[in-house]
Amino acid sequence: MFKVKDAKAKLQEILTVMLPIFVTQLAVMGMNFFDTVMSGQAGSADLAGVAIGSNIWMPFFTSLNGILVALTPIVAQHYGAGRREDISKAVLHGIYLAVIIGAAVIATFWFILGDALSLIGLEPEVQAVAEGYLKALSFGVIPIFICSILRGFVDTLGYTAMTMRIFLLTLPMNILLNYVLIFGKMGLPRLGGVGAGYATALTYTLISLFFIVAIGRIGRLKEYVRFAGWRKQEFMPSLLKEHLLIGIPIGTAIFFESSIFGMIALFMAKFGTTAIAAHQAAINFTSLLYMLPLSFSMALTIIIGVKVGAGEYDEAAGYGRIGILANLTIAGLFVVLLVFVREQIAMLYSDDGEIITLAAKFLFYAAFFQLLDGTAAPIQGILRGYKDVKTAFYASLFAYWVICLPFGLALDFYFGHGPFSYWESLITGLFFSACFLLLRLRRIQRKFAGKG
Repeated sequence: MFKVKDAKAKLQEILTVMLPIFVTQLAVMGMNFFDTVMSGQAGSADLAGVAIGSNIWMPFFTSLNGILVALTPIVAQHYGAGRREDISKAVLHGIYLAVIIGAAVIATFWFILGDALSLIGLEPEVQAVAEGYLKALSFGVIPIFICSILRGFVDTLGYTAMTMRIFLLTLPMNILLNYVLIFGKMGLPRLGGVGAGYATALTYTLISLFFIVAIGRIGRLKEYVRFAGWRKQEFMPSLLKEHLLIGIPIGTAIFFESSIFGMIALFMAKFGTTAIAAHQAAINFTSLLYMLPLSFSMALTIIIGVKVGAGEYDEAAGYGRIGILANLTIAGLFVVLLVFVREQIAMLYSDDGEIITLAAKFLFYAAFFQLLDGTAAPIQGILRGYKDVKTAFYASLFAYWVICLPFGLALDFYFGHGPFSYWESLITGLFFSACFLLLRLRRIQRKFAGKG
């Protein structure tokens, strides 16, 4: 039976966890934004090089970081069940995994990257900046991934506000480091776009250090981790295996989703510069809006995981329903925004009349895209709380690569829908993904309800 007071309490708890996560995600986006914008002030080659470097780095980062995100449901279920020692072991082995993955990325950037970039056919100056940017950033790769593990641990234990404060504190530091290293201030050499890579590496090193200091000073967190005691912890391959079994499907699903947008951008190129610019403007604004359902998704993983770990399956289902309803309400408001204010939004990105007109049309499609995302994203988070991660993997694979891409190509090459083909196919793929995820969620909830 639906109870208003109970629903309000659940919504308040979800928002308490979610809002700091949302602000943190905006701060993370801000770092990438300032890297690109400030590099652009150093010259066109620096802007192009950093943009290319970022487009290479982000799929790497989001996919591999997705593997590390598996720590959240693992810790959440241990926390709900009161297994403190298991939390300590899970975090330690998560750090081991972060170091291993980080070392593999560093080796790739230093020994393979140059040859790979030469195949693209970039101008020598642009290639030099892109390669230099990624090699500079590589010095912070291991701290970046360790930061992901520590953030997952801290957020799951309810300290999302602490994470928010750390990222908000380091954002101005990142801007200052960009200024000093890109433009050669305070007696340092002018590094251009490469300096943005060093700035990002230093920023994430600072963030990781801040997390370590904060964990060491907060008694409740220190009790779970016990840094000094980690030297005595036995290495357990089974814990790495558990993490990878949950994390690899998450990371692969993220890769399927992020890579499809890159593929669509390639097909969009044949429609000319105006279409590319309008498409990127619409995608950029939609990505900004996506931070909200993504933050809900991350919050629901934590809350649902804790409830499942504690055996409170009815409560888990209740939080899931409230989370989905809250997302759909917000998505509805975004739809109104995108339908009625889309031309004004397009004007934020360009003063070219043709780009504004086309971007406004793309944003109309983005309204439907956002509505479906507002359904699918929280369900993914809920399923992760149950440690059900293969569903999102299959949903992403079929929605984007079996339905979306072939359907988009058919609409483009056989039905002549032009640049709108790929937005129409994205909406179609996401519709099937949301339906599949919703059916799976109902099945999982019925399965766990039987255990209660």
